[in-house]
Amino acid sequence: MTSVAEPAGATWARVGAGHPLARPMLAELEDEYLRRYGASARREMTRYPAGDFAPPDGVLLLLLEDGDPVAGGAFRRYDATGAELKRIWTHSAHRRRGLARRVVTELERIARARGYRRVFLTTGSRQPEAKALYLSAGYTPLFDTAADPESLDSLPFEKHLVDGAGAG
Repeated sequence: MTSVAEPAGATWARVGAGHPLARPMLAELEDEYLRRYGASARREMTRYPAGDFAPPDGVLLLLLEDGDPVAGGAFRRYDATGAELKRIWTHSAHRRRGLARRVVTELERIARARGYRRVFLTTGSRQPEAKALYLSAGYTPLFDTAADPESLDSLPFEKHLVDGAGAG
């Protein structure tokens, strides 16, 4: 585990998917996916090997407050120039505080530092709060935003990263 202090008393921790701090995050995320999507959620949670989220091509990042994970997320290599965000999560007791936005911003910063020029992600049609987050964070929807979300299989987004500045 690698930790970096954050000004507001929080700490960023880069951990492996099997790390004890990551387990509650991934379990709560899977439970939420199961409630929203049913049994197919288990396939999504096991779709990628844990090594995909390890350096040098990926990262699993947790935002800790008083040593406890309150939010997190990961990325993996998508292609030669792009990373794919996965597992963006905020603990159910800590939502509506802008933590997911902080996680996305930090993941973008790390991806940029590793040489990625684009970030991709997909979210599910039953996650309107995720859709709103990515739109507000400057992601370009790669789907018809006027379509009924339930008519879409998934909601893909992308964002171009620029050196030093963030979104392009």
